[in-house]
Amino acid sequence: MAEQFDLIAIGGGSGGLAVAEKAAEYGKRVAIIEASKLGGTCVNVGCVPKKVMWYAANLAQGARDARDYGVLTNIEAIDWQTLVTGRQSYIAGILGYWNDYTGGKGITVLQGAARFIDTHTVEVNNQRYSAEHIVIATGGRPIVPRLPGADLGITSDGFFQLQEQPKHVCVVGGGYIGVELAGVLRALGSEVTVVALEERVLETFDPIISNTVAHNMAQDGIQMHLPFAVASLERQTNGIAVCDQDGNILSGFDTVLWAIGRAANTADLNLEATDIDVLPDGTIPTDAYQNTTASGIYAIGDITGRVPLTPVAIAAGRRLADRLFNNQTESRVDYENIPTVVFAHPPVGSVGLTEAQARESGRQVTIYQTEFQPMRYALNHHGSRTAMKLVCVDDNQRVVGIHMVGDGVDEMLQGFAVAVKLGATKADFDNTLAIHPVSAEELVTLKQPHHSE
Repeated sequence: MAEQFDLIAIGGGSGGLAVAEKAAEYGKRVAIIEASKLGGTCVNVGCVPKKVMWYAANLAQGARDARDYGVLTNIEAIDWQTLVTGRQSYIAGILGYWNDYTGGKGITVLQGAARFIDTHTVEVNNQRYSAEHIVIATGGRPIVPRLPGADLGITSDGFFQLQEQPKHVCVVGGGYIGVELAGVLRALGSEVTVVALEERVLETFDPIISNTVAHNMAQDGIQMHLPFAVASLERQTNGIAVCDQDGNILSGFDTVLWAIGRAANTADLNLEATDIDVLPDGTIPTDAYQNTTASGIYAIGDITGRVPLTPVAIAAGRRLADRLFNNQTESRVDYENIPTVVFAHPPVGSVGLTEAQARESGRQVTIYQTEFQPMRYALNHHGSRTAMKLVCVDDNQRVVGIHMVGDGVDEMLQGFAVAVKLGATKADFDNTLAIHPVSAEELVTLKQPHHSE
């Protein structure tokens, strides 16, 4: 006979932990099924280790810039092993916290892979468990294309397994992960080349972001070949070669890193035993309340194909628990105006509509933007470019989009995202006194509208 719970979360990442934690707080009997480690991608091979590496890269860049300020320091080398050991120790501390926390909350953690038996029953390690409510939160995995020699490359998961710093790297992909890891590796001293199908990096972002990021990457010495349709990888005497469909070859790489997207981890769940509709790419569509087409089964996080960000999965999990167990019948995530950051060098921050999206809406659009070199580089011979854009609509010039690249924008966006969420206008920005001298003051001192060509 199956052991009974009120809620089972399949996946112990950000979304699964969030819904389980909240349900347990409401006194429900809860289980989490996790095939690997608690924390999921974010803690183990995503946000957290990536940010540690990003900080290391920033410190390395800062040390190189220091001499122009009279701070006489030199980087002898990057001790990759010390960096990796410290990073993994930090992650181990987080995992220890979650293991203790779930135990303290009375949450049962079942180690293993889940497989549906029917709509309310799953099997783990030949044991069956049932619940009135089952939440699928299994996240995603890096995509490796089906191309000749593809196994010569590694994914972002493989990046976090590297025990030595690669010297010559080709990053395939110009999205979040490709841009972030390319920037980290270059700042730490690796020679980096980026190739991608798209004509520009971060193509889904406003052009002020993608163009500025491309400028900064090139200035940092990252070689870019866009567009470049990879057809195969080949082992040659001087390293790995990356070949495109037109016969062009880039060679001499000791590491090729696939960063071409992620796929939903749903193939092994035996969803055929339920009434869940699944799209051909493995994603599970839901309504606004995270309901799947099977009553009592819900999906949250990356597997839904909507805004694959950790805070979104956490919010969806918490709101789902509120709705199921705390009589908050309208509790759900608002998927509009979700801020996001790309930890490039320097970082990217974006919230709301791009200029193109605003114009497609048919509303009156006014754009304010600026580009400059921030004071951080006042004494450096060269520095990265900062760019900012406000997208405003209608006669009252409500701010519906903010798009930025530059040092510190990752931190400043959070507060400005609140303003966008509250419906602030350009006049509200203008009436806010600036903090000087900081880059953020530019957002409240922009004067002349920018006329797009």
